[in-house]
Amino acid sequence: MPDTAPARPATVLVVDDDADIRELIVGQLAQENYRLLAAANLGQLRQMLRDHPVDLIVLDLNLPDGDGLSLCRELRGEGSDVQIIMVTARGSAIDRVLGLELGADDYLTKPFEPRELLVRIRNLAQSAR
Repeated sequence: MPDTAPARPATVLVVDDDADIRELIVGQLAQENYRLLAAANLGQLRQMLRDHPVDLIVLDLNLPDGDGLSLCRELRGEGSDVQIIMVTARGSAIDRVLGLELGADDYLTKPFEPRELLVRIRNLAQSAR
């Protein structure tokens, strides 16, 4: 007999030190069926990861207490399979390649179209199920 329990909504953690961008992303995602968490720095992100199961992280690279690239490398080194979309002003080809080589599942350069981010999140969340 197939499992008919509804799938739990994906949990998305939005990490950006810019409150306006963080709120914009959370506001866009609130219209979808996601469980949302937000953090302004790596310390808050680590606490959220300890306290909640997270399916996907929208990760700014330039944070006041560290670098998102290092965090991505650290998470992958620990064997974490959380989906990661890097969202950053660093748009050079070398930055994109480095982000993807360190384990990001996707990379989006600021400024971005919020709907594009939404589609990328939706695609990753569906592929993880």
